[in-house]
Amino acid sequence: MSRGPRASPHKSFKGVFWIQDGRRRNLATLNLVPGFRSYDEVSVVVNGKEYRIWPPRRSKPAAAILNGLKNFPIRPGSRILYLGIASGTTASHFSDIIGRKGVIYGVEISQRVLRELLPVADARRNIVPILASARRPEEYAHVVEMVDVLYVDVAQPDQAEILLKNAGVYLRRGGYAVIAVKASSIDVTLPPKKVYRLVEDRLTRGGLKVLERVDLAPFDPKHAMIVAKK
Repeated sequence: MSRGPRASPHKSFKGVFWIQDGRRRNLATLNLVPGFRSYDEVSVVVNGKEYRIWPPRRSKPAAAILNGLKNFPIRPGSRILYLGIASGTTASHFSDIIGRKGVIYGVEISQRVLRELLPVADARRNIVPILASARRPEEYAHVVEMVDVLYVDVAQPDQAEILLKNAGVYLRRGGYAVIAVKASSIDVTLPPKKVYRLVEDRLTRGGLKVLERVDLAPFDPKHAMIVAKK
């Protein structure tokens, strides 16, 4: 007799779950808006609760957790400034984790992409879409408060500078900065690990304490996630 899927909390990260279905084991978050699909996700109902599979090949934090990330600062009630939120695939899982008491300020420069985020934000109610350039944090000072977490996923050569500029304005003391580094966007001529070290050095010189770096291969080759603290 086959058993149905089972859900269990992640031992280290509150709001993150494991879904065990036979031999398959996937990361998941508990849907904040049951029945609403934020993208073409796979959902599983366990004991009357709807869990959304968190795919590591589409969401870099999921890849980092599966690759052994130890510092994951997104938790219930977190206030997050998300630079490069795009259409909200990863942000929707952050939304599940932070719940109704948390908030995500999502900055996106592309008007076309931001339009895809609007129905997700409207349904979830804890995402604030902002059409602006992350290089100019003063543009959204009238909307964004001090935050607990700064999450940066902008594939630009100056992504470390973008992080530091925003951290100086919005990241509270003791808060965390998380950056998804795309090596080829910074310097295609250097080995990825050298690029990651350059980013770490820049964050350190900018006053942040680097806590860890996790390579995202094989889910996202030539990408790494770096976590730092202010």
